[in-house]
Amino acid sequence: MFGLILFLLLIGIIAGFLARAIVPGHDPMGVGGTMLLGIVGSFVGGFLGYLIFREDGTEGALQPSGIIGSVIGAIIALLVYRAANGRSMSRN
Repeated sequence: MFGLILFLLLIGIIAGFLARAIVPGHDPMGVGGTMLLGIVGSFVGGFLGYLIFREDGTEGALQPSGIIGSVIGAIIALLVYRAANGRSMSRN
């Protein structure tokens, strides 16, 4: 169980880092924020994948399509975060 949690955190860091590298601009978040971004992106990507294909991933946690979905979900989560953060900064 502990190994699975570490594995998921590692995938979260990778997906969050790739999302931050793909989307241009400055994001003031550290390793924890990047990890959280990747984890949220995994949930978003998995949910979108289920909505599109109507199937659950039954072949294990590490699949190329799952990692790509995590990165796409992390990009979506990052853009939503930037939109929400930009609105709150402009009101102050």
